[in-house]
Amino acid sequence: MIALHDLLRGRRAAHTPVCRDVSRGDAQDQAQGQTQGQTQDRVQGHSSSASKTATTIDHAAFCARVAAIAAHVDKQQGTRCALCIDDTYDFACALFAILACGKEPVIPASATPGYLADLAGAYDSVLTDASVQALARETSLMSDPASSAERAGRYTHIDPHAPLTLYTSGSSGTPKPIRKTLAQFDAEVRTLENQWRDLAGTATVVASVPHRHIYGLLFRVLWPLAAGRPFDRTAVNEPQQLQTRIDAYGATVVVSAPAQLSRWPALPGFATLAPVPRAFFSSGGPLAEEAAREYAAAFGGASPVEIYGSTETGGIGWRCQSASTAWQPLVGIDTRRGVDGALELRSPHLGHDDWHRTDDAVSFDANGRFTLQGRLDRIVKLDGKRVSLPELEARLMLHPYVAQAATVPLAGVSRERIGAVIALSETGSAALRASGRIALAKTLHRHLATYFDTVVLPRRWRFRIALPYDARGKLPATTLAQAFGPRPEGVEVLAEARDGNELHYELRVPPSLVHFDGHFPGVPILPGVVQLDWAIRLASEHVPGVDGLASIDRLKFTAPVRPGALLALTLAHDAPRRRVQFSYRLGERDCASGVIVYREST
Repeated sequence: MIALHDLLRGRRAAHTPVCRDVSRGDAQDQAQGQTQGQTQDRVQGHSSSASKTATTIDHAAFCARVAAIAAHVDKQQGTRCALCIDDTYDFACALFAILACGKEPVIPASATPGYLADLAGAYDSVLTDASVQALARETSLMSDPASSAERAGRYTHIDPHAPLTLYTSGSSGTPKPIRKTLAQFDAEVRTLENQWRDLAGTATVVASVPHRHIYGLLFRVLWPLAAGRPFDRTAVNEPQQLQTRIDAYGATVVVSAPAQLSRWPALPGFATLAPVPRAFFSSGGPLAEEAAREYAAAFGGASPVEIYGSTETGGIGWRCQSASTAWQPLVGIDTRRGVDGALELRSPHLGHDDWHRTDDAVSFDANGRFTLQGRLDRIVKLDGKRVSLPELEARLMLHPYVAQAATVPLAGVSRERIGAVIALSETGSAALRASGRIALAKTLHRHLATYFDTVVLPRRWRFRIALPYDARGKLPATTLAQAFGPRPEGVEVLAEARDGNELHYELRVPPSLVHFDGHFPGVPILPGVVQLDWAIRLASEHVPGVDGLASIDRLKFTAPVRPGALLALTLAHDAPRRRVQFSYRLGERDCASGVIVYREST
């Protein structure tokens, strides 16, 4: 191990491998390599097969590249430099270049335009893939060996306590800066090496996770650099790509996320990976039990090593579900349960010696291991990405169609998703009536995509006249979740909007509705009395007195309604005459109509 601040000071052999890369003969992979900025820093190479070659960038080339970027960054105004670089090798070089010239790296969680615009005051300059690649071309054309050596000697000192800023989702609804020091990262990579040195050995680190979040930054970049273990330059997304790396590199360690690992067993090539990676690491959320069993069955009994932690705390615990589903604290981490049930810890990764409270509820067993029991705040993780529900809501409310917004996690068949309940503005209601629910949802989806990664965006939408506040003015998560299923009376309300004295609804008829039983055998049809009941119930939510039913006039049923149908319901209130006219449409067809007459309230 070498301390991160000593990485450029000549304490490692020049030929030590830093980064490896695989190029394949097909045009698609060549194009991918060009877009990811393959450079001419390859100083070693070997052929693993006729169609696959692996190239290695050694420590000497890494230091030279760092120095060239540092010379460029040193001339820029300001002290904070944002890293918006997808190429992992270029990112690592730029990160240490910024540190080497005494400036502060700022690592945004996303490179989307809206997100970066929000952080505009948090950085003074930006390094991108394009700017770093252009600099590499310029340096290779214009510099001579003597000037390169002089530059490399100038940029070797790094402050052990140099600051770095990462961003994560804050519970207040805005991106939250997490300022850490290089010493904290150094303490963490030493913990990782102490815990898994023998398991990782000299294997090449192959990853599917991005390096701009703390898990990828540590496991994919900083730990390999400190330990002298090479990392793969590009991300792998499927078992066949992983097998290509295994063929080229030999021994590997895989750094991935639960969503990726859960998907791989169903893909071609998974069960035949050979030689089997020395370890699969997973973080960003719990790995499904079924996926853990599949890895244990396929690869000799050991499921992936799961890491639990956060950007604020660094790593806290680990588990291997084939041995235990409880979490074991990492070496050097003290843990306890707080008075409110929250996990508390003391850790060298925190930068202080005090107890730190998390927002995860836990219970402990007799052996000091803990089980997670849910969040105490409103931060959720989807496919390994952390998102603040308040931030989603705040962004939604910036759109002119939205008066109020509430979001809630929804348990799906295979994974958790987010549902959004939207109280529409007058403009939004008009858009709903003109274009429909699906078009409106797509508009709001595009709006959010300016700020968030696609995987965390709401997948299910409900549009309302008002949000379902309770008597205390609260929006319980259970009430919000109920908006995404049938109401007790059976109707599922997808959207509602007001237009003067008219109420407009889009309804789904649940196929499992009990009223289809026996009506009729073999040809289920929604009973007319149910349609009438739905119209009365929905009208009563907005029209006082409708429950005091006097009569139903001009009742007509003109078309059958089958299970799963989408119905448009219009309620027109004539207050002076105490009447509500209702009409159901199925696509372009009228299927039911009538007039609800109610008594004068006493």
